[in-house]
Amino acid sequence: MSKKHIVIDPITRIEGHLRIEAVIDENNTIVDAYSASTMFRGIETILKGRDPRDCGLLAMRICGVCTGTHYQRSIEAVEDAFNITIPKNARIVRNLIQGSLYVQDHLVHFYHLHALDFVDVVSALSADPAKTAEEARKWAGVAGVTPYTDGPSEFKEIQDRVAKFVKQGRLGIFGNGYWGNKHYKLTPEQNLIGVAHYLKALDIQRDLAKMQAIFGGKNPHPQSIVVGGVTCVQDIENPARIALFNQLLADGTKFIKQAYLPDVYMAGTMYADEALDSKATFTELMQGKGVGGTGGGLLNFMSYGDFRLDDTGFYHSALLFPSGIVYDGDISKVQDVEHEKISEDVTHAWYEGDKPLHPYDGQTIPKYTGLDKRSDGIAYLKTDEKYSWIKSPIYNDTRVEVGPLARMVVGVARKDERITRYVMDFLKRGNLPVSVLFSTIGRTAARAVETLIMADALVEWSNELAANAAAGDLRTWTEFDFDKVSMNTKGVGLAEAPRGSLGHWVRIANGLVTNYQAVVPSTWNAGPRDYKGRMGAYEASLIGTKVADPNQPLEIIRTIHSFDPCIACAVHVVDTKGKELGVYKIDTQCSI
Repeated sequence: MSKKHIVIDPITRIEGHLRIEAVIDENNTIVDAYSASTMFRGIETILKGRDPRDCGLLAMRICGVCTGTHYQRSIEAVEDAFNITIPKNARIVRNLIQGSLYVQDHLVHFYHLHALDFVDVVSALSADPAKTAEEARKWAGVAGVTPYTDGPSEFKEIQDRVAKFVKQGRLGIFGNGYWGNKHYKLTPEQNLIGVAHYLKALDIQRDLAKMQAIFGGKNPHPQSIVVGGVTCVQDIENPARIALFNQLLADGTKFIKQAYLPDVYMAGTMYADEALDSKATFTELMQGKGVGGTGGGLLNFMSYGDFRLDDTGFYHSALLFPSGIVYDGDISKVQDVEHEKISEDVTHAWYEGDKPLHPYDGQTIPKYTGLDKRSDGIAYLKTDEKYSWIKSPIYNDTRVEVGPLARMVVGVARKDERITRYVMDFLKRGNLPVSVLFSTIGRTAARAVETLIMADALVEWSNELAANAAAGDLRTWTEFDFDKVSMNTKGVGLAEAPRGSLGHWVRIANGLVTNYQAVVPSTWNAGPRDYKGRMGAYEASLIGTKVADPNQPLEIIRTIHSFDPCIACAVHVVDTKGKELGVYKIDTQCSI
């Protein structure tokens, strides 16, 4: 049997540094795959010896996208260690900041990081603008809305702009694509719709980012969350700030409903054959039968749960996204998540260690062993040894997938009324079986459904905040005496980030951090083989995928992008020769 080795390094249109190696057989079907982060991560080591109240400001630097999410998880881990319950306003404000991030991040992902895996930009040049307008109305009708863009003149203007770029040989952001690949399935008119909304989304996402800054102080790297609550008292008191938030949200929601969802219906329908390897009904799926389309992968889904809906305590509140774990795609069964069952293995990661460790006991000790240099001049991963800077997280001795799809699967399995209603409405309008979710297309669709859920929930939280402030409750912080709280303790912040389950664990002794570990979504999904040789979610999702052209591995890119990789959450810079890059000292006692 003839096999070919494909190397994609770097995977582009992601945050961070990711390499994928895949082995295909004589039919161009992937029979083996390896995921590797190519840069070192070291934030945990930097946090040792710090005042735990400062950890959030440093931990947010783990990622350039989900800055506020790492910030809040770190703060929550310290609050858990000190047994602090935050006020109602703080809970709502944190929901608004995080929810705004979800909406903006998901929109950016679909259009600017993932859409070009479905949309052939060059094909759009041959589209008929009048027919494009008709096509836009068709897919908006599926979503039950009017189209965001439906004028032939608007589509013609965008077409002319792209044509000018092509003629001048400067495609810019659309350069170096696999244009013309036969696994692009949209018509020229559908491609023009995608390009038009891609460009418009550049403006929309900027306004959505402003929503995060209203209560966060700025974006990225918000600064209003502190141990015990939030600091944005004047924003809560001022109705104009809440009104601005609501207006930006309304504008963004219009685009989500009239462009994003119709575009996902369009792409999902045109690529449905890849998602419908299984045609199980909802009833059959509830019985654990018939799952798995192209890109389905592990079929084990986990969500820590997130977005508290009341003030009964961090781990006791009702949640927008319920917590749970579903095995083998069987949504008739769901189990509770227990963080004690989480561990990280480094058998195939460039770290020292000989057994899986719980994050409270985790170690981050680099042990780089290099690549395998072959005679053809290409340096391949040493896949039998260590081959990634990402560890391999394990839950209850099982590899799992996290992210929007996991949250929707767990929500349906939990029979959560809101999530089930949104998911089933989406599938009904698209005339799609539930089994379509267990695929690359389904992962993308789940993110769109979640975006709509979040946009609607943000309206509820904004109204709740306004009503609470109007009633005279302006409390934003729970006072605590740092010198009197336990100086020898530990805590964990478990919740969700846009890309999936995120946990921060901290140990504190004598008022300082003695150990800190973050297990992030892209670690769960992008991790290499574990000590039993089991694949991570990225690797498993590629098995069985057919590649039309090995020199243009569009199908690999499409499936990996469906997870929305963010490898900054798993890596940070290091000098490969071990040289110290710099030492910085900050005088915090300076006088003015």
